[in-house]
Amino acid sequence: MEAQPQVARRRWSDSGARRWFDEHIKKSFETFGRQLAMFVEVFKVLIEDILKKRFPFGEFIRQCAFMASTSVFPTLLVAIPIGVIVSIQVSNIAGQIGATSFSGAATGLGVIRQGAPLVTSLLLAGAVGSAIAADLGSRTIREEIDAMRVMGVNPIQRLISPRLLATMVVSFLLCGFVCFVGFITGYLFNVYFQGGTPGSYTGTFASFAGVPDLLFALVKAVIFGAIVAIVACDRGLSTSGGPAGVANSVNAAVVNSVILLFTVNVVLTQVFALVVPAKVV
Repeated sequence: MEAQPQVARRRWSDSGARRWFDEHIKKSFETFGRQLAMFVEVFKVLIEDILKKRFPFGEFIRQCAFMASTSVFPTLLVAIPIGVIVSIQVSNIAGQIGATSFSGAATGLGVIRQGAPLVTSLLLAGAVGSAIAADLGSRTIREEIDAMRVMGVNPIQRLISPRLLATMVVSFLLCGFVCFVGFITGYLFNVYFQGGTPGSYTGTFASFAGVPDLLFALVKAVIFGAIVAIVACDRGLSTSGGPAGVANSVNAAVVNSVILLFTVNVVLTQVFALVVPAKVV
């Protein structure tokens, strides 16, 4: 008699563990594989459409205008505090060790290499990625996507490839904008509020941050923009369950994008550190 409850508990435990594995681990790998397959398909369609001159440039321009108008002002509001915070923290540490002349190097190493691409991608994930997921999710639950397939229209070609290219272009431009704003903000705060000298700031900035660092930041921003677009489009097209499902897709798009962005950022940073050696000043 005592063996029956133990067998029941063991069966319940096995069933619960299997359910947890299927709902989390297995589903995560399935989602990643689906997004990777979409990434390959979208780039294939994008290149073919551009070469055959059938790419919907009108939709691409509209998406660029929407993304830029949505994210430029929040990016500016975030880029200014980032430059100020980096300037404050590094100047305090530099003053303690007697290296106040190296304040400009912090902006080059912190803002350009890491701050600008991450700020750009996170804002795109929050503002643009959520909008893409909501738009495609609404189309999915209204069966517009199925209707497009029935009429012979490829949703990848009509909806996703213009959004992907627009996100990459806007991410590239916003990253350069953040680099410029971060440099100007750090310069003004260091020179006019912390008693630094313009020559030492610009000199150390140029010594530690060069053209490879800027190019690397821009390349990272483009990659991050592609990740945001692919994840948002995948979650939008996978929406189910009505309006509540759209909200869940938007939340999942933002969370998945942030996790992937930080993971890919670690990998790309390590690769850059191995390929491009640090400057010796």
